[in-house]
Amino acid sequence: MSTHVLRCGDLPVPIALASLPTTQTDRLPDVAVIDELLPVLAADSLPRLIVLGDDAGLACVLTHLMRTERLHVEIGYVPVETTYASRVYQTGTGNAAAKAALDGRAVETPLIRDDTGTVLVGRACITGVEGAKLEGEAYVDDTLLFTGTVKTMLISPTMAMPGVRARVRKGLRKRRWVAGRAAQLGTPGAVVMRDGITTERTVPRSTFYRFEQPWLLVR
Repeated sequence: MSTHVLRCGDLPVPIALASLPTTQTDRLPDVAVIDELLPVLAADSLPRLIVLGDDAGLACVLTHLMRTERLHVEIGYVPVETTYASRVYQTGTGNAAAKAALDGRAVETPLIRDDTGTVLVGRACITGVEGAKLEGEAYVDDTLLFTGTVKTMLISPTMAMPGVRARVRKGLRKRRWVAGRAAQLGTPGAVVMRDGITTERTVPRSTFYRFEQPWLLVR
């Protein structure tokens, strides 16, 4: 097995990963750096890439693998501290996550993307423009999530099928999660934050859905 570490940003390297070949990149990995690694990994029948970073870094790697049809690469995730994705995928953090990424086995995991072709690994948060309330109508598959005005719409992947779940916040109240294959929103205008990264433009619609192929999560 060929295993390589992609260190995203200035993060401490867990002891379990210290002896492995490591490539340094930005917090949001440069796709050119990922492309340089892929031929090295491709030389092995069981390529494994360990992402040392946060949810945004992991999402960037998976987005590139999806777009370039390379989802056969096994992915280990090692966050330094607890993140939304580490909770979803139960990876742990720090050296414990590193040991799991090294010694664990890869399992097929639902891959969630949106209509911009960007992967979601932890949480998306949709609000109105400039933090205003969100107006519109949203469904999870055929189930109406809300119509009218809410404070926030939240979307998250799930480890098991159907793959995605969503809920809304209305004032201080949190509604229950609704699971399905896709979560769709229509709105006069909204701002989407995916894994901590906020879109620059407002959007009239947003859809998160399970991609046709899973990704290979090591845990």
